[in-house]
Amino acid sequence: MSWKSGSSKWNTKNKRGWPMETIQSLFVEGYADQVSYKAGDTARVHVSTSAESYALEIARIGAEREIVWQQDGLSAAVYSVPEDASSHGCNWPVSCELAIPADWQSGYYELVFRAEDRGGKFAQRGRRTVESQGLFIVRPSESIDKKILLQLATNTYAAYNNWGGYGLYGYHGRGGLQGHRVSFDRPMEGLFDRWERDFVAWVEAAGYAIDYCANSDLEFYPELLENYSLVLSVGHDEYWSGPMRDSLEARIAGGGNVAFFSGNSVCWQVRSEEAGRALTCWKQLFNMDPAYAAGDYANLSTLWSHHLLDRPENQLTGVGFLYGGYHLSHGQYMDGSGAFEVHRPEHWIFAGTGLKRGEEFGGQHTVVGYECDGCEFTMEGGLPVPVGSHGTPKDFTILSTGSARWHPDDSVWYERWENGREGAAVMGVYTRGGTVFTAGTTDWPHGLKGDEQVVRITRNVLDRLGQ
Repeated sequence: MSWKSGSSKWNTKNKRGWPMETIQSLFVEGYADQVSYKAGDTARVHVSTSAESYALEIARIGAEREIVWQQDGLSAAVYSVPEDASSHGCNWPVSCELAIPADWQSGYYELVFRAEDRGGKFAQRGRRTVESQGLFIVRPSESIDKKILLQLATNTYAAYNNWGGYGLYGYHGRGGLQGHRVSFDRPMEGLFDRWERDFVAWVEAAGYAIDYCANSDLEFYPELLENYSLVLSVGHDEYWSGPMRDSLEARIAGGGNVAFFSGNSVCWQVRSEEAGRALTCWKQLFNMDPAYAAGDYANLSTLWSHHLLDRPENQLTGVGFLYGGYHLSHGQYMDGSGAFEVHRPEHWIFAGTGLKRGEEFGGQHTVVGYECDGCEFTMEGGLPVPVGSHGTPKDFTILSTGSARWHPDDSVWYERWENGREGAAVMGVYTRGGTVFTAGTTDWPHGLKGDEQVVRITRNVLDRLGQ
């Protein structure tokens, strides 16, 4: 027998010319009808499978992976994938419904779809199995007693999801093309395991009482924020809508605290559509956005720091990608240490670390890595001091820095780019009503796997701002 190039099946004749059964592919995929639920809500799951039935397992991912629900023998069928599935969803029928129990903790929940068969009718007697993943978040109910809320970067998950053909990136889009609208109504595995999982495993094992929500919950349920002393952003939290940002900035003005254990944060403005089941971002093609033609620049779905939108993320986070860049990624600083250099060790952030000025930390787990945020600064008395440009507060305290820079391919279209600019990952803090801390790097959570100084700094932030 031989594999037929470009085909999903074996040739239908063997070497003797006998007819053979065509081998059909075995698959199972699905998605939940909401990004987040609260206790009492009904979760509806949509599934397509080539098997006669499938099994569904739901597990909460915290300090440990805890299976909370399982069911075998669920019915579904093969459903077509619309050409516009990536932008407007699959529109598959509901296969399974589940009322979220009151005793399910707030958190990230993994859906695991499994199917199996026994091969073909006349041949291929081996048992075949297949599985795929999905997700949803259980957000807290109105009655809570916790002080820390982690809003998970679900918008970023959707932006990088190319299932059905396209995400918001051309590098893995069909035909190398970039989409400008992405739907949550399609299978999505997400990026939780790459960044947030390390943080979640550590923070729960360390005994912190913490609740969870989706990015979009800041837009659709902003009242959640009033219940918490500290709101967290972790890992790669890149895509924010205007209402999300408005809600968080209002909370800070009212005395709430925020910690960005993240990088490339609040980089692109998106617009939520279909009550949060889709989001739009035209990115560098801002002049194709209907908001551009309408002169509605406040809602332009492009960089927050773009001159037409003119609301740089620095105003919220203290730092931004414009003066940051890559480290140990995208061909930039590929031989870098992955470490921060300490500038102000006397600050409360460094209490108990034993670090001294000029020393480095975080290199063991390369916490300065992938994508980093920074700010424009000058050196005074050997210490970095922010210039106050692009929205960075003039009283922003720069605590540590690491090397970072953009890749030229990312910068050529951007009107505020200066050729030859070197950026930096910048960790710092400022206060405007509430206090805002930023780590300035996507890979901070990796240090929680065993770097004592990263652990201590994280504890200092949670203990001081989460009371």
